[in-house]
Amino acid sequence: MKICIVSDSHDRGPMLAEAIATAQAEGTTAVIHCGDIIGVNTVKASLKLGLPMHVIHGNNLGDLVALARVAVNSDGVLNYHGRDATLELGGRRIFVTHYPHYGHGMACTGDYDLVCCGHSHEPLIRQQANIKGGQTWLINPGTIAGLGAPAATWILGDLETMSFEIRTLAR
Repeated sequence: MKICIVSDSHDRGPMLAEAIATAQAEGTTAVIHCGDIIGVNTVKASLKLGLPMHVIHGNNLGDLVALARVAVNSDGVLNYHGRDATLELGGRRIFVTHYPHYGHGMACTGDYDLVCCGHSHEPLIRQQANIKGGQTWLINPGTIAGLGAPAATWILGDLETMSFEIRTLAR
């Protein structure tokens, strides 16, 4: 199962939709958004693509009530989880948070195959040693908005092979 991992879209809906459409063309079947969507308008174009989106809110909250309302009426396309999320996709346990330090801590537990975070606007793909003697993937897609970063980035992941690739929007 391929997934699109994004974060920190900060009201840049067209950039978010572009990343998701590119991922969808490459076989992605779900999207994980690690927070800082800001508003409902940010996800409107992305929802039209029809891929299930798993979203948390981050530290730039925007209108959470409107986001929850759109999620309820989206027929499962927008899944709004609140502050963080525990997901099972493609047979993998995934934890999603906005904050890198929290993500690092959750990766260290060994309870998850993959931990996704955002906030720093800096992309990261690494394996983190955990207390169970194994390794957990820790992923930060950077910022799809490109704010305070050299580029607008997102990650294409394959949950079957547990391989991840940082992608950049062409600008």
